[in-house]
Amino acid sequence: MAKRSLSRRAARPAPAVPDLDPLVHQRVRLGILSALAAGGATSFTDLKTGLDLTDGNLSVHARKLEEAGYVAVSKTTAGAPLTEFSLTTAGRRALTDYLDQMEAVIQAARPS
Repeated sequence: MAKRSLSRRAARPAPAVPDLDPLVHQRVRLGILSALAAGGATSFTDLKTGLDLTDGNLSVHARKLEEAGYVAVSKTTAGAPLTEFSLTTAGRRALTDYLDQMEAVIQAARPS
């Protein structure tokens, strides 16, 4: 009888897994978007230090986010060169959608 009870549980359909945005779901890019959402416009150096990234790693991931329209890049040369990143409206929406989807996954995985 115990076996039958277990088989009923196993037969329950799994909750649907949302189609997560692969640009946001990647660990470094999620970190970039989260840091910008929390701190506003952030310099390349501060973002690199805060996320413990190399110059190349940050550059590659920031470029992907910029190409997607999620991040805006501002470069100035007043005094010393300065590169700043900021979250765009599309980036904030993508991050919010991602977080909503992850909350749904977490709620579905928690025992009732």
